[in-house]
Amino acid sequence: MSAPELDRLMESDADLTAAAEHAALAGELVEAARCADEVLADPTAGTPELVRAAHVLAGVHAHRGMLADAADLHAWVAAVAPAQACPAAAVALVGTGREPVTPAPDAGRPAPPTLRTGADGLVGKAVRASVRAGGSAAALSDLTRAAAMLECRAPALHDDSPAALGALVALHRGEPDLARNLVDRALATDLGGAPYRRRHLLLRAWADMAGGDLLTARAGLDAANARPEPVQARDELVAVALEAGLVRRAGDTRGLLALWSRAREAVLRHTVDLWSLLAIGELAVIAGRLGRMAWLAPHLAAGDELLAGLGQPVLWASPWHWSAFLAAVAAEDPPSAQRHAAHLAEAAADPAAEAGSLAGVLARAARAWLHVLAGDVDADELDAVCAALAGAGMVYDGARLAKEAAVRTSDKRVLAAMLGLARGLLAGPAEASTPRGGDEAPEPATPVVGNAPPPRPAVLSDREKEVAELLLDGLTYREIGDRLFITAKTVEHHVRGMRQRLGSGSRTDLFADLRGACGR
Repeated sequence: MSAPELDRLMESDADLTAAAEHAALAGELVEAARCADEVLADPTAGTPELVRAAHVLAGVHAHRGMLADAADLHAWVAAVAPAQACPAAAVALVGTGREPVTPAPDAGRPAPPTLRTGADGLVGKAVRASVRAGGSAAALSDLTRAAAMLECRAPALHDDSPAALGALVALHRGEPDLARNLVDRALATDLGGAPYRRRHLLLRAWADMAGGDLLTARAGLDAANARPEPVQARDELVAVALEAGLVRRAGDTRGLLALWSRAREAVLRHTVDLWSLLAIGELAVIAGRLGRMAWLAPHLAAGDELLAGLGQPVLWASPWHWSAFLAAVAAEDPPSAQRHAAHLAEAAADPAAEAGSLAGVLARAARAWLHVLAGDVDADELDAVCAALAGAGMVYDGARLAKEAAVRTSDKRVLAAMLGLARGLLAGPAEASTPRGGDEAPEPATPVVGNAPPPRPAVLSDREKEVAELLLDGLTYREIGDRLFITAKTVEHHVRGMRQRLGSGSRTDLFADLRGACGR
């Protein structure tokens, strides 16, 4: 919005409110907040302008990671103008553990049922359903319908878009394909306009990551980062958690360390609310892996308190406790791991929990993981558990559990089976359908005759090239093994085989030969 346009809109409170609304829709949230706050601070402003300004500022607060402040504004509107209370205020109110408001009937002529009011009503209904036992399916349906309604009208700033909320519900249900479809449609119709473009792209990429398509997820993250709109705190939290999730799934500990400072800042700028649990949970797993749990502890406690206040709603609580369980395992904190496993078991035992639901999958997986940590490796049970995790959009977690079992078994056949399971899960259906052995034996080294070096092959095998590329990147044998889901000893065998085949006399020669073989 140009300066002359803003000047024209700011000649009165009504015009200043309109300026706030226009700036918000353009994605200029700082200017929108400034204009809306000026209206709210004016003691002569009329109630209609105050309510409109409060709704704008609430939306800005939500985008900037301050959902509790948005909830305060919605509660204020409900107190001073009950008929103007918005059902979609449940996004902020329920999202911060408060009771939703119900608009009071208007004594005058009833307002017509517009697309906006219909969508707001569906969003409010869906948010309330999502924290009730067995309500997630209804919530997903209502949010899908609300998104379809808003496709037919001009954008307006909300606390969140129904497509984004629906994607979060789908991801927490373990259905990344549904999440992907919802945000794909939102992107195609530009649902909500500029303030939501980056958010929809990020959630689309998260669904790809959950489904195991890391390359597409990376491309989606890059597309979101390339958006020209200013980055708001809510989007930054999701973006850094997504970035960290991709780096974690690549087994890159150094990359995680490089991201940690940015992750800390993103968490500091964002309050803990229901809609941020997915991102904070991912960062908790990384904190456990990096030994940074003490720093994130207050935020994890806030998440626990929020869910406890809401009665541990299964939809939101199960994925949260699963992330906390993984963080505790990574941090080698058995008491915390057992505590979160117990929460998962309670959620799965809830009479309202659906058979085969994500809660049941996660409870079974946590139980199996604890058995593995105790040295009890049941290959058949782990096959089923890992497949269930992969089917629920947790491919990497399933592969990680299989690798953990391989490390802790003394049975070579089970070790081979578990490593093969881990690789098969990460490879996807095409490669997983072809049985592979466990720890791959290195290709036979070419024998050295006399003092003459063996002939150097033109290319390395596919597995050797993978090892070589990571070795040239400076990774240790253990880090390479983590990335490729093989043991450090197998990596050592591969390196020894390549050294003999290439005739490298020293480590320096080996690196030079590997750079040549890899085309570096």
